[in-house]
Amino acid sequence: MAEQVRTAGRAREGRRRAAGAVLAALLCAAGCSAPADRAPDTTARDIRAVLDRRAAAVLHHDAAAYAAVVDPDATALRSAQRREIARLADVPLGSWTYRLTDVSAHGGDRVTADVRLGYRIEGYDSAPVSVDRTVELARDPGDGRWYITADRAADGSARQLWEQGDVEVVRGKHSLVLGVGRPRAELEAVAGTADEAVPAVSAAWPEPWAGRVVVLVPDSVKEMGELLGSPAANYKGIAAVTTGETGGSGKSPADRVIVNPEAYSLLGGFGQRVVLTHETTHVATRKNTSSATPTWLSEGFADWAAYRDQDRTAEEIAPELADAVRAGDGPAALPEDEDFAFAGDAGRLAKAYEGGWLACELIADRWGEEKLFAFYRAVGAHHGRDGAVEDALHEVLGTTPQDFTARWRVYLRNRLG
Repeated sequence: MAEQVRTAGRAREGRRRAAGAVLAALLCAAGCSAPADRAPDTTARDIRAVLDRRAAAVLHHDAAAYAAVVDPDATALRSAQRREIARLADVPLGSWTYRLTDVSAHGGDRVTADVRLGYRIEGYDSAPVSVDRTVELARDPGDGRWYITADRAADGSARQLWEQGDVEVVRGKHSLVLGVGRPRAELEAVAGTADEAVPAVSAAWPEPWAGRVVVLVPDSVKEMGELLGSPAANYKGIAAVTTGETGGSGKSPADRVIVNPEAYSLLGGFGQRVVLTHETTHVATRKNTSSATPTWLSEGFADWAAYRDQDRTAEEIAPELADAVRAGDGPAALPEDEDFAFAGDAGRLAKAYEGGWLACELIADRWGEEKLFAFYRAVGAHHGRDGAVEDALHEVLGTTPQDFTARWRVYLRNRLG
C-alpha cells in the first residue's frame, strides 16, 4: 500500500482545525492604545508605558531593558525573561506591540492586565500574529513604578515557540523555518521541501498570494499541542496543521504551518512534499476561504493541489475509500465537517480527506481546472454556509447538489472500483 499522508488545514465552522490555537483578532493599533475600564486612567497609562518599553526592548534585542520592567525582587522571573529574549535573537521581527484590553485592580498596588501581543516576521507576515496574554503587575511603594510579576498565556490561548526553547532559524528561498530542539539539518530539509511546495501551489492556484510560508517545528508532538492550545493526543498521527483566519478581508493574521516532527519524520520524501504542499495551499487560498466553505472543499482542494503533478493512482492516494467502494460500502453523500475531526475515527478521517480530494478531481476532470478555481472562489465569497455550495454548483458548474453527488458516487466507482 502506498505511503499515505494525514494532514490538516484550518479550523472551520463546527470543528477546530488548529484546535485552541486559532489566532486572535488582528492587532489594529500600535503600542497599547486600547482603554482599560476597571482601573484608574493613570494606572492604565502607566501600564501601557511599561509594556511599550518592553516592546521596544524586544525589537532592539535589549535583554537588560526587557528584564528591567520585571519586579526587582522576582529574580527567577528576571532570569527567565532574559532567557526568553535571548531565544528570539535570530527571529527577524518586523514589529512587536502590546495592546492593553482590560485591567483588574487588586487593591491599590497590584493589578492583572489582559494584553494582546502582536508580532510580525519581517519579509513574511503582511499582518501580525496576535495572541492573548495575562500580565500581573505590582507598584513599588518606593519609586511608584509598576513592575511585571507574572506573564503567561491567557486562558484558552496557546504558548509561543520561544517559550519552549532556543529558536533556530533557517531561511529558504520561499520559506522561513523556526525550530526548537530539532537538529539544524532536519530544519534545513523542511525548508527545502517547503521551497518545493510554494511554486507547486502557485502553479495549482491562479490567485495572487504571498508566495512564501513560515513553518514552525517544535521538539515533539507534545510541544506541538502546546503551540495549538490543545491536547497532544489530537495530533499524534497528524504530520502538520496550518493556523490562520479565513476570510477575504485581506486583514487576517499571518498563517503558520506547524509540523509534528514525530509523524512527519515517518514519511518519505514524497509524503513530506505532499504534506507541505497541502498546508501551503491553505496559506495561498486563505483569503478565498470563509465560513461558507465546507471542509470537504477546502481540504479536498488542498489535497488536489498537493497530488496534482504527482505520479500516483487514485487507489494509491485513496486506499481507505477504495476498500469501501470495492466492498460495496461507498459513501452516499459528500463528507460532513465533523468527519474531519482529528480526535475521531482514523478510518473515517482518511475517507473524508479522500472523498474531498475526489470531489475536486471530478470538477477538474469534468468541467476543467478553471471551473474548479471559480467554484472555490464562488463558495468562499457566499454570505454564509446556507446555499453556498448549491448556488456555486448552479452558477459555475450548471448542476445541482443532487446531480453532483450522483456524479461523484459514479466517479468513485470508476476511479476506485
